Amino acid sequence: MADVTIWNEYRHEREDDEIAAVYPDGIHATIADALTDGDGRDEAPDHSIRTATLDDPEHGLPADVLEETDVLLWWGHEAHDEVSEAVVDRVQERVLEGMGLIVLHSGHYSKVFKRLMGTTCSLQYREDGGTERLWVVDPGHPIADGLDESIELPRTEMYGEPFDVPEPDRLVFTSWFEGGEVFRSGCCYRRGSGRIFYFRPGHEEYPIYEDDDVRRVLRNAVDWATPTEGAPRTFGERD
Repeated sequence: MADVTIWNEYRHEREDDEIAAVYPDGIHATIADALTDGDGRDEAPDHSIRTATLDDPEHGLPADVLEETDVLLWWGHEAHDEVSEAVVDRVQERVLEGMGLIVLHSGHYSKVFKRLMGTTCSLQYREDGGTERLWVVDPGHPIADGLDESIELPRTEMYGEPFDVPEPDRLVFTSWFEGGEVFRSGCCYRRGSGRIFYFRPGHEEYPIYEDDDVRRVLRNAVDWATPTEGAPRTFGERD
């Protein structure tokens, strides 16, 4: 069992009626449901789940919450600049200590992801509602467990290369879009002792987090990013 915190900016769902109709309780609530849903193929994961949002005190991520968190999922879009540097510092420190981090969709522009990547994390995009096909390019990776050779999303926002991130340690998904663009949509990294997974789908105008395959990816990613015990690490002067 993992202690999971789902962080959502939670602005679109409160400001836009059409988006509220897609995610009436917020994107974070739908993701929480995905992580406890066995989808008929296996038992539901037994995770301890909390949610946090931008407008909570300390963005819902005080030191004690992060200390208890094994895996943090992060969804943000229009208010990246409102996230305090103190919270970014805390999240970065916990990732280096071993906390898993799953960055979703437009979270590529979040302060914490850019800090951990050391790049602009910029890309091309187009809001056209076209089809996306995510090809599984690393079928042996645990995040791809239980999937077919691709995931098809009938309506989504296009992200295209170049994607200004470091070369992933492992690339699990590559997306194709109707306009012919391609994109590295499932990138795995290690920073310090922590595992990081960037997963592209999740535009707020479409019910992408209701898709069974997307929900399976989220569950697999949480399992993959959950810290595991290893040999102790010590730093500093040694006798």
